[in-house]
Amino acid sequence: MRDFSADHRWLSLNTATVRKQGDLVQIIDACARHGIRAIDPWRDQVAAVGLDRAARAVREAGLELSGYCRGGMFTSDAARRIEVREDNRRTVDEAKALGAPCVVLVVGGLPQYSRPGSAVSKDIVAARAQVEDAIAEMMDYARGAKMPLAIEPLHPAYAADRACVNTTEQALDICDRLDPGRTGALGVALDVYHIWWDPDVLPQIRRAAKDRLLAFHVCDWLVPTKDILNDRGMMGDGLIDIKSLRAAVEAEGFAGYSEIEIFSEGWWTRPMDEVLQTCIQRHRTVV
Repeated sequence: MRDFSADHRWLSLNTATVRKQGDLVQIIDACARHGIRAIDPWRDQVAAVGLDRAARAVREAGLELSGYCRGGMFTSDAARRIEVREDNRRTVDEAKALGAPCVVLVVGGLPQYSRPGSAVSKDIVAARAQVEDAIAEMMDYARGAKMPLAIEPLHPAYAADRACVNTTEQALDICDRLDPGRTGALGVALDVYHIWWDPDVLPQIRRAAKDRLLAFHVCDWLVPTKDILNDRGMMGDGLIDIKSLRAAVEAEGFAGYSEIEIFSEGWWTRPMDEVLQTCIQRHRTVV
Protein backbone atom coordinates (compact mmCIF):
# COMPACT_ATOMS: atom_id res chain seq x y z
CA MET A 1 0.00 0.00 0.00
CA ARG A 2 1.27 3.47 -0.83
CA ASP A 3 2.64 5.62 1.99
CA PHE A 4 0.65 8.85 2.22
CA SER A 5 2.31 10.12 5.41
CA ALA A 6 4.92 12.37 3.80
CA ASP A 7 2.82 14.29 1.29
CA HIS A 8 -0.63 14.59 -0.25
CA ARG A 9 0.29 13.87 -3.86
CA TRP A 10 -2.61 11.41 -4.18
CA LEU A 11 -5.30 13.50 -2.50
CA SER A 12 -8.14 14.65 -4.73
CA LEU A 13 -10.87 16.97 -3.49
CA ASN A 14 -14.44 16.28 -4.47
CA THR A 15 -15.64 19.84 -4.72
CA ALA A 16 -18.86 19.09 -2.85
CA THR A 17 -16.71 19.05 0.29
CA VAL A 18 -16.53 22.86 0.25
CA ARG A 19 -19.47 23.66 -2.01
CA LYS A 20 -20.93 26.25 0.38
CA GLN A 21 -17.69 28.15 0.93
CA GLY A 22 -17.14 29.33 -2.62
CA ASP A 23 -17.76 28.78 -6.30
CA LEU A 24 -15.79 26.32 -8.40
CA VAL A 25 -13.14 28.84 -9.47
CA GLN A 26 -12.56 29.84 -5.85
CA ILE A 27 -12.29 26.17 -4.88
CA ILE A 28 -9.76 25.56 -7.65
CA ASP A 29 -7.71 28.55 -6.49
CA ALA A 30 -7.77 27.26 -2.91
CA CYS A 31 -6.66 23.79 -4.02
CA ALA A 32 -3.74 25.32 -5.89
CA ARG A 33 -2.72 27.27 -2.77
CA HIS A 34 -2.72 24.12 -0.69
CA GLY A 35 -0.89 21.96 -3.21
CA ILE A 36 -3.90 19.77 -3.93
CA ARG A 37 -3.33 18.40 -7.41
CA ALA A 38 -6.72 17.00 -8.38
CA ILE A 39 -10.44 17.65 -8.03
CA ASP A 40 -13.74 16.00 -8.90
CA PRO A 41 -16.20 18.79 -9.73
CA TRP A 42 -19.98 18.60 -9.70
CA ARG A 43 -22.07 19.55 -12.70
CA ASP A 44 -24.04 22.25 -10.92
CA GLN A 45 -20.82 23.92 -9.80
CA VAL A 46 -19.48 23.81 -13.36
CA ALA A 47 -22.74 25.25 -14.70
CA ALA A 48 -22.65 28.08 -12.18
CA VAL A 49 -19.33 29.41 -13.52
CA GLY A 50 -19.69 28.15 -17.10
CA LEU A 51 -18.01 25.14 -18.70
CA ASP A 52 -15.39 27.16 -20.60
CA ARG A 53 -14.38 29.11 -17.52
CA ALA A 54 -14.23 25.96 -15.42
CA ALA A 55 -12.05 24.16 -17.96
CA ARG A 56 -9.73 27.16 -18.23
CA ALA A 57 -9.42 27.42 -14.44
CA VAL A 58 -8.50 23.75 -14.18
CA ARG A 59 -5.85 24.11 -16.88
CA GLU A 60 -4.37 27.31 -15.50
CA ALA A 61 -4.09 25.79 -12.02
CA GLY A 62 -2.40 22.69 -13.41
CA LEU A 63 -4.98 20.40 -11.83
CA GLU A 64 -6.05 16.94 -12.87
CA LEU A 65 -9.51 15.43 -12.39
CA SER A 66 -10.22 12.19 -10.58
CA GLY A 67 -13.75 12.00 -11.97
CA TYR A 68 -16.80 14.05 -12.87
CA CYS A 69 -19.96 14.10 -10.74
CA ARG A 70 -22.39 13.07 -11.77
CA GLY A 71 -24.16 11.23 -14.51
CA GLY A 72 -27.08 8.89 -14.03
CA MET A 73 -30.41 9.50 -12.35
CA PHE A 74 -31.65 7.22 -15.10
CA THR A 75 -35.04 6.21 -13.77
CA SER A 76 -38.06 8.14 -15.01
CA ASP A 77 -41.45 7.65 -16.54
CA ALA A 78 -41.76 7.30 -20.32
CA ALA A 79 -42.37 11.02 -20.83
CA ARG A 80 -38.92 11.89 -19.52
CA ARG A 81 -36.75 9.22 -21.17
CA ILE A 82 -35.46 11.57 -23.87
CA GLU A 83 -34.65 14.18 -21.21
CA VAL A 84 -32.62 11.57 -19.31
CA ARG A 85 -30.75 10.46 -22.43
CA GLU A 86 -29.84 13.99 -23.49
CA ASP A 87 -28.84 15.02 -19.98
CA ASN A 88 -26.42 12.14 -19.70
CA ARG A 89 -24.95 12.81 -23.11
CA ARG A 90 -24.27 16.37 -22.01
CA THR A 91 -22.54 14.98 -18.94
CA VAL A 92 -20.17 12.99 -21.14
CA ASP A 93 -19.45 16.06 -23.28
CA GLU A 94 -18.71 18.18 -20.19
CA ALA A 95 -16.45 15.50 -18.72
CA LYS A 96 -14.51 15.34 -21.96
CA ALA A 97 -14.09 19.13 -22.07
CA LEU A 98 -12.80 19.16 -18.50
CA GLY A 99 -10.38 16.27 -19.03
CA ALA A 100 -12.06 13.88 -16.59
CA PRO A 101 -10.91 10.24 -16.51
CA CYS A 102 -14.46 8.97 -15.93
CA VAL A 103 -18.06 9.99 -15.27
CA VAL A 104 -19.34 8.84 -11.88
CA LEU A 105 -22.86 7.42 -12.14
CA VAL A 106 -25.41 7.77 -9.35
CA VAL A 107 -28.03 5.66 -11.03
CA GLY A 108 -31.27 6.87 -9.47
CA GLY A 109 -33.93 5.24 -7.34
CA LEU A 110 -37.66 5.25 -7.94
CA PRO A 111 -38.67 7.50 -10.87
CA GLN A 112 -40.52 10.17 -8.90
CA TYR A 113 -37.37 10.93 -6.92
CA SER A 114 -34.77 10.59 -9.66
CA ARG A 115 -36.71 12.72 -12.15
CA PRO A 116 -39.24 14.85 -10.27
CA GLY A 117 -42.58 14.97 -12.01
CA SER A 118 -42.38 11.34 -13.11
CA ALA A 119 -45.32 9.11 -12.32
CA VAL A 120 -45.16 7.50 -8.88
CA SER A 121 -43.87 3.94 -8.78
CA LYS A 122 -42.93 1.49 -6.04
CA ASP A 123 -41.43 -1.05 -8.47
CA ILE A 124 -37.74 -1.16 -7.60
CA VAL A 125 -37.22 -4.23 -9.79
CA ALA A 126 -38.37 -2.25 -12.82
CA ALA A 127 -36.19 0.67 -11.73
CA ARG A 128 -33.12 -1.55 -11.68
CA ALA A 129 -33.93 -2.91 -15.13
CA GLN A 130 -34.34 0.61 -16.45
CA VAL A 131 -30.98 1.60 -14.95
CA GLU A 132 -29.19 -1.21 -16.77
CA ASP A 133 -30.85 -0.40 -20.09
CA ALA A 134 -29.95 3.28 -19.72
CA ILE A 135 -26.33 2.56 -18.83
CA ALA A 136 -26.05 0.39 -21.94
CA GLU A 137 -27.40 3.25 -24.04
CA MET A 138 -25.10 5.80 -22.38
CA MET A 139 -22.12 3.52 -22.96
CA ASP A 140 -22.68 3.66 -26.71
CA TYR A 141 -22.37 7.45 -26.60
CA ALA A 142 -19.53 7.50 -24.07
CA ARG A 143 -17.43 5.09 -26.13
CA GLY A 144 -17.40 7.64 -28.93
CA ALA A 145 -15.87 10.13 -26.51
CA LYS A 146 -13.58 7.49 -24.97
CA MET A 147 -15.11 8.33 -21.61
CA PRO A 148 -15.34 5.47 -19.07
CA LEU A 149 -18.42 5.24 -16.86
CA ALA A 150 -18.08 4.41 -13.17
CA ILE A 151 -21.14 3.02 -11.38
CA GLU A 152 -21.21 4.13 -7.75
CA PRO A 153 -23.15 1.76 -5.48
CA LEU A 154 -24.83 3.72 -2.70
CA HIS A 155 -25.74 2.62 0.82
CA PRO A 156 -29.15 0.87 0.91
CA ALA A 157 -30.62 3.85 2.75
CA TYR A 158 -30.54 5.63 -0.63
CA ALA A 159 -32.30 2.90 -2.61
CA ALA A 160 -35.59 4.80 -3.00
CA ASP A 161 -34.41 8.27 -3.87
CA ARG A 162 -30.84 8.18 -5.17
CA ALA A 163 -29.57 4.76 -6.21
CA CYS A 164 -31.19 1.36 -6.50
CA VAL A 165 -27.74 -0.16 -7.05
CA ASN A 166 -26.61 -0.65 -3.46
CA THR A 167 -23.77 -3.15 -3.35
CA THR A 168 -20.48 -3.58 -5.14
CA GLU A 169 -21.75 -6.97 -6.29
CA GLN A 170 -24.79 -5.41 -7.99
CA ALA A 171 -22.62 -2.84 -9.73
CA LEU A 172 -20.15 -5.46 -10.93
CA ASP A 173 -22.93 -7.71 -12.17
CA ILE A 174 -24.05 -4.85 -14.42
CA CYS A 175 -20.47 -4.32 -15.56
CA ASP A 176 -20.08 -7.99 -16.42
CA ARG A 177 -23.32 -8.10 -18.40
CA LEU A 178 -22.72 -4.88 -20.34
CA ASP A 179 -18.94 -5.06 -20.73
CA PRO A 180 -18.01 -8.75 -20.51
CA GLY A 181 -14.74 -8.17 -22.32
CA ARG A 182 -13.58 -5.69 -19.67
CA THR A 183 -12.80 -3.09 -22.31
CA GLY A 184 -12.39 -0.26 -19.80
CA ALA A 185 -15.67 1.35 -20.81
CA LEU A 186 -17.45 0.49 -17.56
CA GLY A 187 -16.34 0.08 -13.95
CA VAL A 188 -17.10 1.16 -10.41
CA ALA A 189 -16.48 4.14 -8.14
CA LEU A 190 -16.19 2.86 -4.58
CA ASP A 191 -16.95 5.25 -1.74
CA VAL A 192 -16.12 3.96 1.72
CA TYR A 193 -19.25 5.66 3.11
CA HIS A 194 -21.39 3.36 0.99
CA ILE A 195 -19.46 0.08 1.09
CA TRP A 196 -17.85 -0.21 4.53
CA TRP A 197 -20.78 -2.15 6.03
CA ASP A 198 -20.97 -4.81 3.28
CA PRO A 199 -19.75 -8.25 4.50
CA ASP A 200 -18.94 -9.18 0.90
CA VAL A 201 -17.02 -6.04 -0.02
CA LEU A 202 -13.48 -7.49 0.07
CA PRO A 203 -14.26 -10.43 -2.24
CA GLN A 204 -16.06 -8.03 -4.56
CA ILE A 205 -13.06 -5.70 -4.67
CA ARG A 206 -10.93 -8.68 -5.68
CA ARG A 207 -13.53 -9.54 -8.32
CA ALA A 208 -13.45 -5.98 -9.66
CA ALA A 209 -9.69 -6.06 -10.18
CA LYS A 210 -7.69 -3.18 -11.56
CA ASP A 211 -9.65 -2.70 -14.77
CA ARG A 212 -12.99 -2.14 -13.02
CA LEU A 213 -11.70 0.08 -10.17
CA LEU A 214 -12.08 3.55 -11.64
CA ALA A 215 -12.41 5.74 -8.53
CA PHE A 216 -12.02 5.54 -4.74
CA HIS A 217 -13.73 8.02 -2.40
CA VAL A 218 -13.12 8.57 1.31
CA CYS A 219 -14.88 10.17 4.27
CA ASP A 220 -16.19 8.64 7.50
CA TRP A 221 -19.37 7.31 9.12
CA LEU A 222 -20.36 9.09 12.32
CA VAL A 223 -22.24 7.53 15.22
CA PRO A 224 -24.80 8.85 15.62
CA THR A 225 -25.38 10.05 12.09
CA LYS A 226 -27.79 12.97 12.31
CA ASP A 227 -28.57 13.13 8.59
CA ILE A 228 -27.95 10.26 6.18
CA LEU A 229 -27.09 12.64 3.34
CA ASN A 230 -25.41 15.65 4.91
CA ASP A 231 -23.69 14.38 8.05
CA ARG A 232 -20.67 12.57 6.71
CA GLY A 233 -17.57 12.65 8.87
CA MET A 234 -14.06 13.84 8.22
CA MET A 235 -11.74 10.85 7.92
CA GLY A 236 -10.75 9.69 11.39
CA ASP A 237 -13.83 11.09 13.13
CA GLY A 238 -15.93 7.97 12.60
CA LEU A 239 -15.69 4.21 12.54
CA ILE A 240 -14.76 3.21 8.97
CA ASP A 241 -11.53 1.25 8.62
CA ILE A 242 -10.40 3.36 5.68
CA LYS A 243 -6.86 2.01 5.47
CA SER A 244 -8.10 -1.57 5.10
CA LEU A 245 -10.36 -0.62 2.22
CA ARG A 246 -7.62 1.38 0.52
CA ALA A 247 -5.25 -1.55 1.00
CA ALA A 248 -7.80 -3.81 -0.68
CA VAL A 249 -8.21 -1.65 -3.79
CA GLU A 250 -4.48 -1.03 -4.06
CA ALA A 251 -3.79 -4.75 -3.76
CA GLU A 252 -5.73 -5.08 -7.02
CA GLY A 253 -3.57 -2.46 -8.70
CA PHE A 254 -5.57 0.73 -8.13
CA ALA A 255 -3.03 3.57 -8.12
CA GLY A 256 -5.24 6.61 -8.53
CA TYR A 257 -6.37 9.39 -6.22
CA SER A 258 -8.02 8.94 -2.84
CA GLU A 259 -10.83 11.39 -3.37
CA ILE A 260 -12.22 13.17 -0.32
CA GLU A 261 -15.98 13.63 -0.60
CA ILE A 262 -17.71 14.99 2.49
CA PHE A 263 -21.30 16.18 2.54
CA SER A 264 -21.54 17.85 5.93
CA GLU A 265 -23.56 20.76 7.23
CA GLY A 266 -20.93 21.05 9.96
CA TRP A 267 -17.89 21.21 7.69
CA TRP A 268 -19.70 23.53 5.27
CA THR A 269 -19.81 26.18 8.01
CA ARG A 270 -16.02 26.25 8.42
CA PRO A 271 -13.58 28.38 6.41
CA MET A 272 -12.43 26.71 3.21
CA ASP A 273 -8.75 26.88 4.13
CA GLU A 274 -9.43 25.18 7.46
CA VAL A 275 -11.33 22.37 5.75
CA LEU A 276 -8.59 21.81 3.18
CA GLN A 277 -5.86 21.85 5.83
CA THR A 278 -7.79 19.25 7.81
CA CYS A 279 -8.29 17.12 4.69
CA ILE A 280 -4.55 17.16 4.05
CA GLN A 281 -3.68 16.24 7.63
CA ARG A 282 -6.19 13.40 7.78
CA HIS A 283 -5.16 12.12 4.34
CA ARG A 284 -1.63 11.74 5.68
CA THR A 285 -2.62 10.08 8.95
CA VAL A 286 -5.80 8.03 8.56
CA VAL A 287 -6.35 7.46 4.84
